[in-house]
This record gives sequence, structure tokens and C-alpha cells, in this order.
Amino acid sequence: MPFLDPVSALSNPGSLLSHDNQIVASYDLEVTDAPVDTYRALSSVAAIRNANIAPFNIDYSDVTHVHVINGMGVTLGDSIMGLTALAAIKKQHPALSFTIYRPNQAPTYVKQLYELAAPVIGSVVDLPVPLASLPNDELQLDIGNHLFWTNFASMPMIDFFLWALGIEPGDIKAQDKSNDWLKQVAVPALKSTWAPQEYVLLCATASTPVRSIPDSFRSEVVDRLWERFHLPVLGFGAIGHDHYTDITSLSPDTTHFLAWVKNARFLVTSDTAAVHIAAGFDVPTAAFFTTIPGDMRVRDYRHCTFLDLDVPELQGMHASGRAHDLETVDRAYAGLKATNWAERMLIG
Repeated sequence: MPFLDPVSALSNPGSLLSHDNQIVASYDLEVTDAPVDTYRALSSVAAIRNANIAPFNIDYSDVTHVHVINGMGVTLGDSIMGLTALAAIKKQHPALSFTIYRPNQAPTYVKQLYELAAPVIGSVVDLPVPLASLPNDELQLDIGNHLFWTNFASMPMIDFFLWALGIEPGDIKAQDKSNDWLKQVAVPALKSTWAPQEYVLLCATASTPVRSIPDSFRSEVVDRLWERFHLPVLGFGAIGHDHYTDITSLSPDTTHFLAWVKNARFLVTSDTAAVHIAAGFDVPTAAFFTTIPGDMRVRDYRHCTFLDLDVPELQGMHASGRAHDLETVDRAYAGLKATNWAERMLIG
């Protein structure tokens, strides 16, 4: 197979293979601005399965170890749901173990999640690795660059990861799709003046501005939370409100972020990792969605109420900080202020 051109290499729906047969994540090449003109698609290797190229089904009762290549993305939310898919399979087959090969340039806070998950799911290895280091007699699955897979935009995310792992999504119970594996993770006790008391939590900032709760609506959320719960409202980032406290400095890493969400009386958020963490810990949640329908993300979350904002022109957009797009989001949230959104959503 010929080398991919630079654009095709970075958007390849799968991992890459270097000229010297190293398995590489395109993300690592992109963020380091490395040359990308001597790579082939890893799908050219017959022993490595890629569901985007050729869908498959696997009977995991006959499998003892699985090599998951370039899973499960470089964001916290995607990673939580991808790990949930692995945990669901492992729940059905307790003797099964995984090795997950990860982009070495992934953000530190995402790497910390995999370190926490390793005792539950299996070992984690940084890419690149030699193709020859993968045992020929063990199952090898490539889930690299899943953002560019066709089904990622059309399936609920948990179903997508199960499908990519060769599992029929309907064969997994809804309760096993709600990130319950997080309860097995070692989360630290909160050590602050807030630890002994109840609080509600606002996680307004997503990985991209177009999915975040805009600044113009955040005081409105604090108002409604105070009226509903009469509890301190904590969150990440400054908001000028008497009933709000910024606890960013008290959440230095992923374990502490998990702890703040786990111990909240109620959470308000958008399309962020917090909504997935809250589901794992059974925290009542209200979530707003702009570019992705809520059913695609939180369908299986028993304690989550969600609202899809009316912004059809932004549907399917993975990321944006463009002024025009953010103005559209701002207008949609402004329209909520005259509605009874809080009565419908703050029901935990």
C-alpha cells in the first residue's frame, strides 16, 4: 500500500504504520507538527481489525487477551465511554484482559484517567510500538482516530465503541452503559472547607466553546440552582455571583475532579466529561446540548435530564470557537431565560 498524503494521514480512520513498521497515532504527529508523508494506514495489516474498514463480530468467550490500538480518544468524555465499553465486555467475561495502546501526546489529565482505569480494565502502553511486538495469536483491534469514522457521527457514543469492538450494542444492558466502572476507581476524599457540607456543582466549560454554557447564561444557572436547592454553588471558572465559588484551585488533577463530581448533590453541565462522570456515580444531572443530540451521549444515564437547544445550523459540529457560531449559541441560551427550563431540569 502506498504512503498516505499528509492530509489523509491526519484524517485516516484508524492508526498509522511508519516506514519502519511502528504503530503510530496520527494525533501524536499532529500535535508535535511531525512530518506525515511516510505513513501507511494500519488497516493494511491483515491481522489487525478495523470495524470502519470491515465490520466484524467477536465471541469474547473464546478470547483471553485483547490489544486495543489507539483507543479511546484524547478527550476525557470519549475516554470514559470507551472504557465503559471495555468494562461492559469484561463484566460478561471476567477472565478477559486488555492492553490499550495510547497516543503519547494525549493531555495529562486524560492520561491520568487511564492510570486510574488500569486496575479495572488492563494495562496501558504509550505509542509508538513496533508492529512486531503484538502477538500474532492474540486479538488486535484498531480504534484509532475514531472522530473520522462514519458511524461515530451517527451512533450513540457507547454503542459506537461497542460496535468498534465487535459487540452488538443491544447485547449489553443499559445499566452497563452508564460508566459504573468509575465506582471501582480510587477517588481521594475531599480535603477542603467544602468537604463536610452539601453543594451543587456547575461544570460549564466543555472541550470546545461551541458546546460550553456561555458566560451570559452562567449567572442564570447559579440563580436557579440556589432557588431550587439553597446550597452553595461550586464550579470551575469565575462567575460574579454571591452564591457561587470557583474551586478550580482545589481540583489540580483528574482524581480530584472525579471527587468533586462524585460528591455533588446535583450537577449542571453541558456536553462535557462531567456528565459522564456524574452518571458513573449516580449524581442527578441537568445537561445542555448544542451540536450533538443529547440521546447520542446520555441516553442510558438514569439520573440525567437533558435539553437540546434549537441550533440546527450547528448540528454535527465537533468543535468551534468562531464568533458567529458562539453568537448563535448565546442567542439560544438567552431564549431559555423566559422559559421554565429550571422547573423541567432541576429535578434531582
